[in-house]
Amino acid sequence: MVDAEVEVEVELQAPEPLHATPEALPLHVVFEDEHLLVIDKPAGMVVHAGPGHSHGTLVNAVLHHLGIGAEALPVLPGNDATRPGIVHRLDRDTSGLLVVAKHMQAQEGLAAQFRRHSLRRRYLGVVRDAPAFAEKTLRTGHARDPVDRRRFTWDASDGRRAVTHVRTVQRLSGAALLEFRLETGRTHQIRMHCRMLGHPIVGDALYGGMGGPPAIRALAEGLGRHALHAAVLGFCHPISGAELDFESPLPPELRALVVALGGTEP
Repeated sequence: MVDAEVEVEVELQAPEPLHATPEALPLHVVFEDEHLLVIDKPAGMVVHAGPGHSHGTLVNAVLHHLGIGAEALPVLPGNDATRPGIVHRLDRDTSGLLVVAKHMQAQEGLAAQFRRHSLRRRYLGVVRDAPAFAEKTLRTGHARDPVDRRRFTWDASDGRRAVTHVRTVQRLSGAALLEFRLETGRTHQIRMHCRMLGHPIVGDALYGGMGGPPAIRALAEGLGRHALHAAVLGFCHPISGAELDFESPLPPELRALVVALGGTEP
């Protein structure tokens, strides 16, 4: 028999704050000077620590590459200490080009270009079914999906503006290779817009990219990532003022996907 007057005290401890630490991880540095780095991120790597991802991030790899602690890199106002040097992000399963700042002046200069939408960013992605258009500009809202908080939705009158310019590069068998030029850079923007079009990114389970005919489904399941790659990054150097442009070819698994769908290797 349980005494109804028994009191139980439970002491709840707040989780320890996440701190970025150096880790010896592979890092493909495309460009580096005393002000910034441009990195070609592989699919599967998270950019910075967060719930469920305290290690193995791009920030951990950058700190090891530079031989410094997180306190030596700048943190933009409004960001936390898990994002030193970070100006923009790529989703975990999106591969491609990303710039990291080494000091506050460089970080603020790059962040200003993002706010002005003056950076040059182009992505390549394989989507399910071939769209009828050759080129199209998508201008929508952008807000957290009230049904699934992991996703974002375009159907939001009170959301922020999201603009993506889309071009069909190759029409494939039951799919297409598209190029996306970002005017704004909202979270999941390309993935959200592809779902809106009814042409989700192949392999993107969150936005409907695991369906379709059996052949497409099999390729999506075997891919191990979604088929989106940040192929072009261009910006004005925040210190020297020089115009810098970088390109990253499609990774082997995405080139193989295009060929498997009847296309020519990009």
